[in-house]
Amino acid sequence: MGGVVCAKMVSMSSKAQFVRSDRVTHALDADAAWQQLVRRDAAAEFFYGVTTTGVFCRPGCSSRLPLRRNVRFFRTVAEAQAAEFRACRRCKPDAAWGRPLDLVRGYLEAHADRRVSLDELGRVAGLSPFTVQRLFKQAMGVSPLQYQRALRAGGLRRALKQGGRVTDAIYAAGFGSSSRAHEGAALGMPLARFAAGGRGERICFTTARTPFGWMVVGATARGLCWLALAATKQEAEASLREEFPAAEMKRDVGLGKWVEAAVRAVTAARGAKDELPLDLRGTAFQLRVWQALRAIPRGETRSYSELAREMGMPKSTRAVARACAMNRVAVVVPCHRVVGAGGSLTGYRWGVERKRKLLEAEGSS
Repeated sequence: MGGVVCAKMVSMSSKAQFVRSDRVTHALDADAAWQQLVRRDAAAEFFYGVTTTGVFCRPGCSSRLPLRRNVRFFRTVAEAQAAEFRACRRCKPDAAWGRPLDLVRGYLEAHADRRVSLDELGRVAGLSPFTVQRLFKQAMGVSPLQYQRALRAGGLRRALKQGGRVTDAIYAAGFGSSSRAHEGAALGMPLARFAAGGRGERICFTTARTPFGWMVVGATARGLCWLALAATKQEAEASLREEFPAAEMKRDVGLGKWVEAAVRAVTAARGAKDELPLDLRGTAFQLRVWQALRAIPRGETRSYSELAREMGMPKSTRAVARACAMNRVAVVVPCHRVVGAGGSLTGYRWGVERKRKLLEAEGSS
């Protein structure tokens, strides 16, 4: 199978603890921390509590900016809790897995003009390079290197739109050469294959009947790249071939385990979770939206504007909606959990009635 991981399940730990002793021994500069809070710097390495609410948050939280006189700063979650502050339900500062991810993502975005090594990211997050790679891939569906390439590709597109010289735009975006830019400019990863309908890509797939219609899953050597729902088996398989018309397709019944895992993501008891390896291809912004979708708890929904605010980008509601619409992996990346401002089900790529059934299944689990 040329290394395709088709029927292999990947187990993952849901949380990662980390402690950086060198980050808790020195005093926190309250004035500098306040300036980072005002900027909503998601990579800032502290927490803040609001005395009028008794809640503590991450600096990148989308909640309203408090008055300076009502703010206290803490280096760790334990410090905030010892001061009798409770964790914010919106940014979940006590979720141990989220903190290193925020640090790594923020660091990559701040240093998009150069290649950042896993060793460097490990020092930023207080984790081993291997753990950084694993956690980031679990949450984002791409490696840190692929995410940084997506950031550079976005910078290149913005520079070209401004009418500058191509060569200047390439180097300004952080690409070391024009050949590197052409390799990654489509969407920041080795995505020329996907842009060309999957030419040169091998995709294993299978279909199965589920409570939500026929489901088709497709997987590359890197992980799940397509999951769609349809009324018939033929329609389900056709959706995969329409998305990747030039790819080599091979049926693999072993992927039935992935179908079962996807269904359990909706129907199993809350807290139970199967982790599937993902091969998500998109811009850096799309990857962030898809990761935010995966962070919505089962049984809960968000409006597009709420999701944008939680991401710290309240003016990007339409862009968030477009990224949701571009999601290639139904159910596992749960765009069905995003609804209209008034709770209406709005549009859904795989049918509004299926969206209703998915939400009903999650609400009753």
